[in-house]
Amino acid sequence: MSDYRLVDFSQLTEIPGVKATKEQIERIYHRYRFVRDIAENKVILEVACGSGLGLGFLNERAHYVVGGDIDRRNLKIAQELYKGTSVDLCKLDAHYLPFSGNRFDLVLLYEAIYYLKFPDLFIEECGRILKKNGLLVICTVNRDWKDFHPSPHAIRYFSIPELYGLLGKVFHDVKFYGAFPVEETGLSERAVSLLKRIAVRLNLIPGTLAGRAYLKRLFLGPLVQIPEQLVENMAPYREPVMISPRERNGKFKIVYAVSRILG
Repeated sequence: MSDYRLVDFSQLTEIPGVKATKEQIERIYHRYRFVRDIAENKVILEVACGSGLGLGFLNERAHYVVGGDIDRRNLKIAQELYKGTSVDLCKLDAHYLPFSGNRFDLVLLYEAIYYLKFPDLFIEECGRILKKNGLLVICTVNRDWKDFHPSPHAIRYFSIPELYGLLGKVFHDVKFYGAFPVEETGLSERAVSLLKRIAVRLNLIPGTLAGRAYLKRLFLGPLVQIPEQLVENMAPYREPVMISPRERNGKFKIVYAVSRILG
């Protein structure tokens, strides 16, 4: 188990200029497009914001946007990106959020809950800093997707029912959505899927995004650069599908949990 305070998360972060697959770009866009409409005039915090790819996209509609990350290298990239804008950035530990109570309308945690040593503390902190009727939105890769592969520094991945149970200790209105459905594929795609699962079992998946990009280029062909910021309609968007929070589900690659503080 890695000590999250010692991990160089910049090596795992989606940073502008790093090569990615078309679907990876679509997933990045999807996370922020999913909450774009509810961001209208809201005070928003993104925890583990990384290089801040989506902060500007949300800031176009929000009242006020804060991004926080534990990694100084990530923050430096985000600070350069949003210099001279109203987006606020700070160094923070997700377990101990440095904000007063009832401060935010919306808190986001995207592709990071599996790095938290004490996710229950993060969820309790969100319950404290959210206003009445505020939302916590968590996005995570689905551990029950057959092609799931873990990050080398992940502490724990939760199944849908496990995450539902964890959130239910603080929130009483919790809904789950599935995105990026697992499609029936042709022979070549099935072969890539099989090779990927073998690589995971043999621990051959590189530990950095740059290393993974090289592997993807070998199997999937040309990649594209991750942009500095997201823009409207930069990628296709399909609305997520509401799914049961009480059942494991391998039909979707990505899962969203939307939890509301009841007023």
